[in-house]
Amino acid sequence: MMNDKNIGFIGLGIMGAPMCRNLLKAGFHVTVFNRTASKMDALVAAGASAAESPKDVASAADVIITIVSDTPDVRQVILGDDGVIHGATPGSVVIDMSTVSPSATRDIAARLALVGVDMLDAPVSGGDMGAKAGTLAIMVGGKKEVFEKCVPVFSAMGKTITYIGESGMGQTTKLCNQILVSITNMAVCEAITFAEKSGLEPRKMIEATQHGAAGSWQLSNLGPKIVERDFSPGFTIDLQQKDLRLATNAAAEMHLPLPALNLVHLLFTACQAAGEGDEGTQALFKSVKRLAAIKAD
Repeated sequence: MMNDKNIGFIGLGIMGAPMCRNLLKAGFHVTVFNRTASKMDALVAAGASAAESPKDVASAADVIITIVSDTPDVRQVILGDDGVIHGATPGSVVIDMSTVSPSATRDIAARLALVGVDMLDAPVSGGDMGAKAGTLAIMVGGKKEVFEKCVPVFSAMGKTITYIGESGMGQTTKLCNQILVSITNMAVCEAITFAEKSGLEPRKMIEATQHGAAGSWQLSNLGPKIVERDFSPGFTIDLQQKDLRLATNAAAEMHLPLPALNLVHLLFTACQAAGEGDEGTQALFKSVKRLAAIKAD
């Protein structure tokens, strides 16, 4: 039974730490590693074991989960010196829950297959709130039989778990997700700007529209934060930009024009230029306000 398996977990950031905590709550034995070692302390106090490298994590685990910042980071922790590939045993499973390039995912999966290790790409959506509550949406690519064995692991961290298809399809789905959430975020920012400029109380606008055809997670969750000028990060602009770069690069490779995606990417770039990259994605509102020559606070 997968419930009896040892889990390795690499990457204890805004998303990874609460996801790991939910695995511990579900009764899994978890071995953790993070480049900033101090981030392991709270999880060790909660029952996890600390490792000195990704290789050591893999040596102690049947299922190794990675959730790190970008494609080069995934390559490093899995294939680099002291990487997972050097400690994983044949028959073990690597689950990458980062958001990275689909083509890079397929390449890493092929490298792992040479040593008898399976890989699933399983990026998530739901932000830090979903990570803490264990209600993430998880989209999975890879062998279906491997996915089915790992469902108990996914169930400890997420509520909506969808098998998409072959290797890389989880990541492709996540890029679709990021196109959807970023453009919807832009719409929320524009609607609130329009409401405020028109003299309409934006809280009333959100109350009136969020349960109708215009409703969205972004409107209900980010809208009130924008109204309160709360730009603290659940998911940072810098991380969103990394995901949108992956999407725009993939679209360019397919000669696929996606004008709204490119526009929101540009507006987020303006936020980064203003030093706002470490703020929450709702700070996109600042770029919209600046275009209208209106102060955002």
